[in-house]
Amino acid sequence: MSERAKSTARLRVVVADDQAAVREPLAAVLGLAEDIDVVAAAADGGEVLAAVAAGPVDVVLMDLRMPVMDGIEATRRLTEEHPEVAVVVLTTFADDESILGALGAGARGYLTKNAGRQDITRAIRAAGAGQSVLDREVQNRLLATARASTPAPGPAGQPLPADLTPREREVLALIGQGLSNRGIAEKLFISEATVKTHINNLFAKSHIQDRAEAVRRAIAAGLA
Repeated sequence: MSERAKSTARLRVVVADDQAAVREPLAAVLGLAEDIDVVAAAADGGEVLAAVAAGPVDVVLMDLRMPVMDGIEATRRLTEEHPEVAVVVLTTFADDESILGALGAGARGYLTKNAGRQDITRAIRAAGAGQSVLDREVQNRLLATARASTPAPGPAGQPLPADLTPREREVLALIGQGLSNRGIAEKLFISEATVKTHINNLFAKSHIQDRAEAVRRAIAAGLA
């Protein structure tokens, strides 16, 4: 598929939530977006895996607390068996165990159910494009956890590569402060596309796998 075709293709989304009163209206609202097709709705992790197997699916909007198979286990299974499918968590829970469990299982985004429709659709689009989106509350929790568990900067901290540019270090510092790509773009007066390029470069140079690790590395390096 050409890059142009990828950019104009509609995202195929599975909505997973054990409560029909949440799942069905959410699927209906997301289906109104011009670039999103809700291809299935699932009540538990097992149904998610079945829907993805029947595919194709680009993004799963995943609740965490579900019967039969919870969202963390379903995310782990998807990461192992269908790594091309991005998972965005949408849950009422923002405790450390839930956040770290979901991100550790491979979730690309994490939102609480306080998120509005625009926030959710933006996170789905970002995940479909290979980006990570974290709710501000979630970012703050990660920052607090990382600061509590990360040694002070210095010999014990993990050094950053010497070939990071000043701008890449600046972007990493802002990630460490909990800013989203949009927030970084506004802070630095550059486009979100440019921010994404800087993030891709610094992740590659620093061998950073996701945004949560970037936060920890920024704190360890004394940037946040």
